[in-house]
Amino acid sequence: MDCIFCKIISGEIKTKIIKETLRSIAFLDAFPLAKGHTLVIPKNHHAKIQDMPKEENSDLFSLVHDVIPKVDSLTGATLVAVHNGEEAGQEIPHVHVHIVPRESSDSAGAIHSMFDSTCKVTDSEFDEIYKKLVG
Repeated sequence: MDCIFCKIISGEIKTKIIKETLRSIAFLDAFPLAKGHTLVIPKNHHAKIQDMPKEENSDLFSLVHDVIPKVDSLTGATLVAVHNGEEAGQEIPHVHVHIVPRESSDSAGAIHSMFDSTCKVTDSEFDEIYKKLVG
């Protein structure tokens, strides 16, 4: 498989490991958006979160929970982001969680600044979406 994250896990590509568990690994991003930008990934290859067994998912987000305070200590604030699928902006089809130190001067903005405009939803559309999600 030609997955850069799988190559990191196998040791083929060297990285700066922050912490790892039996099922997950946290390491510094080689192309950081900020100093301390960290990625947390499952050791098994899965393209999307919903593809992961629950045990791996729990392990991954437990490691995210453990690493956030370390990254947060760099600036006092962090962005935690997951792009779940290519259409969502996922560049590497291997689940990965970004933990990015943030500062008010970094110009990254809030999540709503990532989109050109807000989505307009009618009351009936809102109700229909709600029914699909809870059904």
